[in-house]
Amino acid sequence: MRVIIAEDSALLREGLVRLLEDEGHTVAAAVGDAAALLDAVAADPPDTVVADVRMPPTHTDEGLRAAVRIRREHPGVGVLVLSQYVERRYAVELFTENTEGVGYLLKDRVVEVEEFLSALERVGAGGAAFDPEVVRHLLAGGPRPDPLQRLTGREREVLDLMAQGHTNASIAERLFVSQSAVEKHANAVFAKLDLGSAPGYSRRVLAVLRYIGA
Repeated sequence: MRVIIAEDSALLREGLVRLLEDEGHTVAAAVGDAAALLDAVAADPPDTVVADVRMPPTHTDEGLRAAVRIRREHPGVGVLVLSQYVERRYAVELFTENTEGVGYLLKDRVVEVEEFLSALERVGAGGAAFDPEVVRHLLAGGPRPDPLQRLTGREREVLDLMAQGHTNASIAERLFVSQSAVEKHANAVFAKLDLGSAPGYSRRVLAVLRYIGA
């Protein structure tokens, strides 16, 4: 796939370029700030953008704001954001914008090459990829809504993996159960969260949003 990288650390930026090119991907541009990222995407939209959350000039949320803007103006472009720390509002904002082709990983995950590449490919294919540590941190951030207390342990496991962006097939593989069993648990989750009928919305997305307390 064609990828644009936005990362202010020259060392990490060049490392990502080499990694992706070695894996057969094309790096259309590698930039160091959000303004350059927006310009590069506008000039020639890639399949996916990999962007740091914090970039110049203020090193606060430039990358996140650029990512949200890209999702709005170029919905066909996948966005995988990288962050040094778990920052709840960034993950929630990405989820509430559009969960198709969106990912949020901690930078430590980049060194786990297979996991990073798997997340990038899921985002590029229109899926979601949220770091397990991000999901755990979000859940620990405050009291869970009452409906979640009704879920069984297995149903929580299924919903946790949904929140990380895994498909039913991937969940089945990780939990060593059949896909039909995963579908059964997922339907039970939707029912217990009162998402049995949600015209115009993805029950899977709504369940995940409920889970992270968005």
